[in-house]
Parts: sequence; structure tokens; C-alpha cells
Amino acid sequence: MTPVLDRIRVGSAPDSWGVWFPDDPHQVPWERFLDEVAEAGYSWIELGPYGYLPTDPARLTDEVDRRGLKVSAGTVFCGLHRGPSEWDATWEQVSRVAALTRAMGAGHLVVIPSFWRDDKTAEILEPPELTREQWSHLTRGMERLGREVRDTYGLDIVVHPHADTHLDTEEHVERFLDATDPGLVSLCLDTGHYAYCGGDSVKLIETYGERVGYLHLKQVDPEILAGVRADGLPFGPAVRRGVMCEPPRGVPELEPVLVAAQRLGVDLFAIVEQDMYPCEPDRPLPIAVRTRRFLRSCGA
Repeated sequence: MTPVLDRIRVGSAPDSWGVWFPDDPHQVPWERFLDEVAEAGYSWIELGPYGYLPTDPARLTDEVDRRGLKVSAGTVFCGLHRGPSEWDATWEQVSRVAALTRAMGAGHLVVIPSFWRDDKTAEILEPPELTREQWSHLTRGMERLGREVRDTYGLDIVVHPHADTHLDTEEHVERFLDATDPGLVSLCLDTGHYAYCGGDSVKLIETYGERVGYLHLKQVDPEILAGVRADGLPFGPAVRRGVMCEPPRGVPELEPVLVAAQRLGVDLFAIVEQDMYPCEPDRPLPIAVRTRRFLRSCGA
């Protein structure tokens, strides 16, 4: 019997169309993304990298409205573990994205920690493990960000554990959650990134459910992941190798994740994000249609 997942609001994102950058010749034009995400049956989208979609709120509102779409969140990257000197540059970026996110009627800002190695060259930019002082900077900085974003823009931040960042494994995620104020910092649980880094999404939801404020749905191909680990690949080349695969071909199984999220008894966005940069322009739409059909079969 298919479960009833009436607290889960499914959407998609530019990421599922191979979009990682504001402007890149390998990416589909933003108009095509909006047309196709609506055609695939989704009604909720994220903004993606700031500048990919129009940043004028009136124009963007017109574009999403006439396609029957709504915005669930914006996204920022930040390096707050480096200490207070990072704040001004971080807030400048956050302010732009948060203002547009609020203008579009969304309630969440997805915050991704900065990478410790270059996504293209694999150059080690920073040690992969934080010092105790850096952990303190990260947790206090995220609490400050949560407070300032809520007070200034009325948005909730949801911090996104991500491969090749300092917030990746189960150990790191639990340490972060234990050290931050639940009233200021929630989690964006990305099922693919968490599996990529060895975590169990259902266990996390069941253990820290009150901290989960948002979901990204994706899966990992375990065979490709084993090769990625053996070869020490950074995340970008791993994606080009196909490590993030179309559901339901990978792990984790998404229906148990969605059922666990439904049991929390709160409304949650579950945004499909299949990392595919770069990809052929005709590839995303059929995958998006099949993924939406699969999620409906799960009850979402």
C-alpha cells in the first residue's frame, strides 16, 4: 500500500538541468529550464546559482507565475569557519540572494559550506578537517547568520552538508547539530550527498528530526562511488563520471526517507537535485518526468 505523504511538497531545481553556475555555455538557457520543469509536472523550484534566473523580482515573478511555478528557496555558499573576517563578504552575498528569495515569497535560504578542495582541479585549498577553533567559528557564524537572516529577511537558514566540504560525514553533521542552536539553525538534508559521505538519511531523520527543515532528493550509484573513493576523485569529476544517478537506480531508497520525514508531522520541501553538470541539453527533461512519476509512486 502506497503511503500518504501529504506533508511533503516536491519540487525540482536548476541543478537537475545541469546548472551549477550563473552563466556557462554548457548549461541550458534559463527560459528552457523554467519551461521544462513545469512540463515535467513540478510546481516548486529553487533559484539555483544567483544570476542564472532573472534577479529582478518583478520579471522573475512574471516568468514563474505564467508557468504555474513557485519558489521554495535560494542558495548561498560561505566559509564562516575562517572566522569573523569572513562576515562582511558573506553578508554581502547573502543579502542579495535573501532579498530575491523573500521577494519571491519563499521561506528558506539553503547555506552550503565552502569546498576544501577545488571542484575542478582537485587542488587542496584547505585541510579537510577543521581545528577546534574553526569548528567554533563555523557554529557561531551559522548561528549569527540564522539570526540575521531571520531578523532582516524573515527567512530560515537550512545548512546543507555537502561532499568535499567540512560538513559531510555523519560524525561532522552530528557534531555540527549538537553545537548549534535549534532555534537558529536547521538542516537541509541532501540524501545523495549524505550517502556519498557514508551517512544514513533515515537514521538522521529519526535521531535529529526536529533539526531537519528541508530535503534535497538525490541518489548515488554505489558502484561508481566505490571507484570515486578508490581514485580519490573530487566531487566535480565524480559527477561527470555519473556518481549521482537517476532514481530509483541508486541509494538511499527514497520512499523510506520520505516516510520518515512524513512522520515528523511538519510540512517539508523535498527538492529533486540530480547533479549532472555538464550534460547534453536534451537529457534532463525525460529524467525529470520519470523522477516525478517515481516520486508519485512513493506517495509524494
